[in-house]
Amino acid sequence: MLRALLSIVFFLVITADAGPARAADLDALQAVVGLSASVPKEARSAETLGTERSGSGVVIDDQGLVLTIGYLVNEAEEITVTPFDGKPSSARLIAYDYESGLAVVRANAKLPVKPIRMGDSMKLAERSEVLVMSMGGERPLVTARVVSVRPFAGYWEYMLDRAIFTSPPHTAHSGAALIGDDGRLYGVGSLFVSDARAPRVHSPGNMFVPINELKPILADLLDKGKRTTPPRPWIGINSQDVSGRIVVTRVTPGGPAAAAGLGDGDLILGVAGKPVSGLVELYRAMWSGGPAGTSIKLNVLPSKASDFRVRETTVKSVDRAEWQKKAGRTY
Repeated sequence: MLRALLSIVFFLVITADAGPARAADLDALQAVVGLSASVPKEARSAETLGTERSGSGVVIDDQGLVLTIGYLVNEAEEITVTPFDGKPSSARLIAYDYESGLAVVRANAKLPVKPIRMGDSMKLAERSEVLVMSMGGERPLVTARVVSVRPFAGYWEYMLDRAIFTSPPHTAHSGAALIGDDGRLYGVGSLFVSDARAPRVHSPGNMFVPINELKPILADLLDKGKRTTPPRPWIGINSQDVSGRIVVTRVTPGGPAAAAGLGDGDLILGVAGKPVSGLVELYRAMWSGGPAGTSIKLNVLPSKASDFRVRETTVKSVDRAEWQKKAGRTY
């Protein structure tokens, strides 16, 4: 099945009119593999991400190392990768880096593919033509264009300074490969977004984690299972930007924010007395005071307060990965 699929893809690459489709190295397309993961039903992420997950990954060395998006393998007890020849192999998680959102897994059998070469995502400019390749969806191969490169902030205390946004969207974006006209890998598929061109401008597309996020930490991930730079502070909230107001939508049970008394519906108006008006500003302010373990002073308007008084709430941040190990489950 997959071999037939790749044959069709290669035909499209050779015959398509789009520039990158003609120039892309066929080895780069073969480096894209299918990836599936099984997660225990009691896992924290099972409720939101499910227990059976599927997407794609990209082979990045000749020893079966596969790069993918982290949420596919978060808390997985079984991982399977399937290359273009259709022969699945079990795999093991090497590392999931929360800051970048990327994960690397190692196949337990040799994969019959040539690893993809990495590009320099800093050189991928707006209007660049690219290929988006996955091992799923109605159209595994999509020609697209970079429509913006800008900061991205996720509700789960996550931010990229230079996320890559493309259009049209690929339906099977999770772990998909963003391939430039030189056949190199420039990013890994993360999300479908409705505002790819600019914030709050309706323009469906995908968000990719740039490959340069991986380069400085890959050696540490392989050697230590994590990055060795000081971890960012984490307080355990989900939040949403509503017309410039930051609303807490969920507090992680047992996490630092919960211990400090934050609750659903609270408004975060500032950090250490300085106003913040969006998730990017919030995260930059929270992370600017030092690494994990730093106390963060939030200016909060509690949702259940009767006096409408802004209060200063001090939250003792933690290293997210270490906290979750002690908690026994990830999130």
